[in-house]
Amino acid sequence: MSPRRTGPSRFRARTVVPAVGVPVAIAVAVLVPMQANATVDLPDLTPEELVAFARAGDVDALSGTIEQRSELGLPDLGALMGGSGAASGSGDAAGDDSAASDTLSDLVSLATGSFEANVYLDGPHARLQVLDRMAERNVYVNPGEAWFVDSESQTATRLSVADDADVAGLEAELQRLADEARATAEARLPDGEQLPTPQQLLDRALDRLDETTEVSVGTDGRVAGRDAYELVLEPRTDDTLVGEIRVAVDGENGAALAASVTARGADAPAFETGFTDVSFAAPDASAFAFEPSASFTVEEEELPLPTVEEFRQWLADAQAREDAGADATADGPHPVVHGEGWATVVEVDAATAAEMMAERSAEAGADTGEGVAPATEPPFTDGEALDLLDALTTPVDGGRALQTSLLSVLFTDDGRVLAGSVPVDTLVGYAESGR
Repeated sequence: MSPRRTGPSRFRARTVVPAVGVPVAIAVAVLVPMQANATVDLPDLTPEELVAFARAGDVDALSGTIEQRSELGLPDLGALMGGSGAASGSGDAAGDDSAASDTLSDLVSLATGSFEANVYLDGPHARLQVLDRMAERNVYVNPGEAWFVDSESQTATRLSVADDADVAGLEAELQRLADEARATAEARLPDGEQLPTPQQLLDRALDRLDETTEVSVGTDGRVAGRDAYELVLEPRTDDTLVGEIRVAVDGENGAALAASVTARGADAPAFETGFTDVSFAAPDASAFAFEPSASFTVEEEELPLPTVEEFRQWLADAQAREDAGADATADGPHPVVHGEGWATVVEVDAATAAEMMAERSAEAGADTGEGVAPATEPPFTDGEALDLLDALTTPVDGGRALQTSLLSVLFTDDGRVLAGSVPVDTLVGYAESGR
């Protein structure tokens, strides 16, 4: 096993959800390169057969250690972090500055750092244990409840479903809707035809993927002590920053063991994550048990579930909005999509999108009577946001731009944001053409 890497700066429970989106969006479908091993010789599979094998994998129990490492080519933000951490003054203002600076450091660490975590899975029971330098955070998920536990702050948040929630009724309603959808689809088929099988759907998906991506089987190797296949995806265009994605697939059960994404022209992966050790035996039940000690501060949060009638009404309202279509949304903000495939660029009006998000947050607060949820509050001050933007971006024609090894973002002077896995020059060209 490779040496343990220490975790990134700590981040609080309420900043996890909004913060984690940036690195996750960059790292969709990526894992660690394998160690090539001449002694590993698995039965030959075509790319189609390997994808089908992985898709058919049915692993419902495992335990192991995962490591993640990011080398995205971001600027060194040490000076910014150190400067913001040295807030002057005293009292509440100094405390607020310190908390905001900590959060800013947390967000940057998520995007640039490395960490190690233990995972446990056994059917409906799951646990994620993130290891920090001197502490750990745990997420426990069991039927009917979940816990978020932070050992450093000695806090435990219990998420549960209301005792009177009609879970069985909602499950039955979802099954009814699925049956109706299938019956409707079958009724629309020409005489003698049937709905496609899972294998046919997979074949069609691979055919579409082949238009933009070369899919191949790499060299058999070892990951976490397991023999593994290697699935390689390479864009068929030079207009993207992505060079290749490699996914390690367990040779026995088809489970994903590791993967990596490498930038075009680079020798080492920009992002990698995967198991350093793994077992597919069911973990001991004690791994999923948590009982807070007297030293912990415990918070209770109940997850609201709709009744069956409320769920049906929500679907009816959603259908009505869809039917209204263009009339209802003509004046609303819509992302503009440029290019296609690996070179796709998304453009949004930053001000309008922010206004829409604020309106939705206000509506959610009005519905619950609790105001805007803490998770939607800005994680750092306006001044720190501007400092971070200046540190991360460089001036370009019409705005400021950030380019990592895998992703570019352009903030235009007229209030637009363009992003994609393409060079900054491509974003500038699209921005100029849309003025």
